[in-house]
Amino acid sequence: MTAVSLGSLIHSFFDDYLKSQKGIRPNTLKSYADAMRLVLQFASGALKRRITNLTIDDLGADLVSRFLNSLEESRGNTVQSRNQRLGALRAFFEYVGRRLPDKLALAQRVTAIPRKRAQPPETVYLEREEIESTLASLPSAGRRTLRDRALLLFLYNSGARVQEVADLRADNIQYRPNPSVHLHGKGDKWRVCPLWEETASLLKRLLEERGTAEAPDRPVFTGGDGAPLTRFGIYKIVRRHTAQIMKMGADGQRRNISPHVWRRSTAVHLLEAGVEVNTIRDWLGHSSLETTNRYAEITLRTKQAALEKCRLQSATNARIPRQPVWHSDASLLNWLRSL
Repeated sequence: MTAVSLGSLIHSFFDDYLKSQKGIRPNTLKSYADAMRLVLQFASGALKRRITNLTIDDLGADLVSRFLNSLEESRGNTVQSRNQRLGALRAFFEYVGRRLPDKLALAQRVTAIPRKRAQPPETVYLEREEIESTLASLPSAGRRTLRDRALLLFLYNSGARVQEVADLRADNIQYRPNPSVHLHGKGDKWRVCPLWEETASLLKRLLEERGTAEAPDRPVFTGGDGAPLTRFGIYKIVRRHTAQIMKMGADGQRRNISPHVWRRSTAVHLLEAGVEVNTIRDWLGHSSLETTNRYAEITLRTKQAALEKCRLQSATNARIPRQPVWHSDASLLNWLRSL
């Protein structure tokens, strides 16, 4: 039986397994490819051998452990980056173990390398008043006024990832009977998010203004050349309209407001409104409930709700209510008192 080369294993892992079978999105593929490129370069230098002469046996647990240590020591990567590289290599060796039973022991030793414990990344989010003031301060006239307002409101309404927004097409939006949007997320998974009438109206006006409302495959958010906005383009728009907001990290450094900050803000505000955590998980497309539970730990407002005497009244309340809806349901409250 002819031995399978390392090159052919890597090729089939990316083209057949990740792309065809798992439906991994381009950004995740790029991250996996970066991890594989780095470990091959490390192995080549450590073993004094050309990359083209490496074999799967060269990528043992000892070498992989040394590679992971070098990421922090030589490249200055964070623990989170180290763990991300390890996750990509684990996926590769899981594939190797299924593909080549005689290499199962080698694959098991690599996949048994533990993740390094680290503090969860700092969670920055916007308060409701900051969201509202940003929307209120948007220009009322200009070439990109409608697009930018629709984009920011859509980000807050849907909690979509920036790539999901960049990939949004006209036929992903449903206006009647209940406005909603189909989002294509991580792992080639689709989910449905409800839209406020205000959001749906802006999106419809945006498409009609461009004359593309009847073209189902046309991008919703475009640049000056009519091409879909990129992730970087969306980030620039968010930064431009939130430059006045100051968010400081634990290290005292200013944190830029990114599209992901808007996504986190949606999660926190839904939680504050009393939306059940599993619903928020589905809303945001989290694969694990642990990811969603992080938002329950970082919001102090829910813990201080009993102390609040006054609440600001603004248009935001019509979007995501500040308190759980059942607080104002008289029949439910009366029934609870009768128990």
